[in-house]
Amino acid sequence: MSVAKKQNDIAYETLKKALVTLQLAPGEFLNVAQLMAQYQMGRTPINQAIHRLAHERLVQIVPRKGIIVTPLSMDEALDLIEVRIANEVLCLRLAAQRITDDQLTRLKKTQANYRKAIFEGQMGNALEADRIFHETLAEASGNRVLPDVLTRLHARAQRFWAMSLDIDGHVDRVVHEHDVIIEALERRDEQAAALAIETHISSFRDNFFSTAAGRARHIGSAPVRSLTLET
Repeated sequence: MSVAKKQNDIAYETLKKALVTLQLAPGEFLNVAQLMAQYQMGRTPINQAIHRLAHERLVQIVPRKGIIVTPLSMDEALDLIEVRIANEVLCLRLAAQRITDDQLTRLKKTQANYRKAIFEGQMGNALEADRIFHETLAEASGNRVLPDVLTRLHARAQRFWAMSLDIDGHVDRVVHEHDVIIEALERRDEQAAALAIETHISSFRDNFFSTAAGRARHIGSAPVRSLTLET
């Protein structure tokens, strides 16, 4: 890997993490010079990252106005949930047939990291563990297209999940739902795995809309709580 590509990838991962954890808030205008100073990166890697993130619809490049963090809307949340259910149910059906012992081991390790982050109140780390958990599920499907599709969907959906972390009992339910998913995959039970992931996503939908929908129809004009990734 060339030095330039490595720098571009680091800039992309750094900005993406800041977006999904709401450190860069929905509706916020971004200044390239400020991002360069904040993250100690050059202009070219930052610009390359912004264009990749625009392709993933996490930021918007608006002619004659600048770069804006894509605002969150309840309609988008519902659309994402519908698409995630359809694709992740397929993913889990395939994973129940194809998952390897190594992938199961990695799921359990990621779940342990998730549980630890929740116990210690490190919600940024919990988001990161959740991302890895779902990426491993996509990999376990054995389908070469699904991982890319689901990674993009999950990155957009995580911003909504970050808003729902203060809902009483939500993170504890997620721990249990992840456990049920792993157990179904261990048994290679296709029906149980599909039901487990559908329940998981539906649970998020119900929790998010019961609380967040009451805050605003369109989120982006008001401050949104951000999460810091602990080290």
